[in-house]
Amino acid sequence: MPENELPNTHTVGERLRSRRRVLRKTLASVSTEANISESFLSQLERDRASASIATLQRICAALEMPVGDLFNERRQLSVHRHASANFNPYGIGARKVRITPTTNTQLESFIGEFDAHGTTGDELYAHGDSEETLLVVSGRLEVTIGTETHVLGPLDSISYASSTPHRAREADGGRAVAVWLMSPPSY
Repeated sequence: MPENELPNTHTVGERLRSRRRVLRKTLASVSTEANISESFLSQLERDRASASIATLQRICAALEMPVGDLFNERRQLSVHRHASANFNPYGIGARKVRITPTTNTQLESFIGEFDAHGTTGDELYAHGDSEETLLVVSGRLEVTIGTETHVLGPLDSISYASSTPHRAREADGGRAVAVWLMSPPSY
C-alpha cells in the first residue's frame, strides 16, 4: 500500500449512516427525499440489505455526496502545502483555503488570510450547527460573535456555535492569518 494511503474499512451502510448524522438528517427525512421506506434505509445503514445503484444515487443525492464515496476502499492521506495552496477570495480583502479534505465527516478546517482591514464581510453570517473555533495565527482580528466583539492576537482563540452570526476583520491595518476548525463540517 502506498505510504500516502490509509486503509478504510467502513461498509456502505456505515458510510451512509455517518454522512446522514454529519448532516443531522433523520432516517425519515432522507428516506422521504430518496423515495424509499424508512425501514429499508435503516436496513441499509445496518448492512442488512443492499440497494440498486439507482436507489443509492437517490440516497446519496439526499445526503449531498457522490455515490463513488460509498465504494472507495482507501482514503488518501491529506497533506496541505501552504506554498502551493489555491486561496479563494471571500469577504473584503480576505482569502480562505480548506485544509481538510471535503470527505472528512468529523472535522473541517480552513486557513484565512486578511489584508489590512480585510473582513469576512460587512454582515454577520452563520452556517450549520457545528462547534467552531477560530485561532489567530498572526496579526490581530476583531471577532464579533452575536452581539459580543473581541480583539484577538496571535495564538488567541474563540469558540462558538457556527449557527450564531459571526464575523472577523483585521484590527490594526496590517495583515492577519487565522485558522477555523469546525466539528462536524458545516461550511
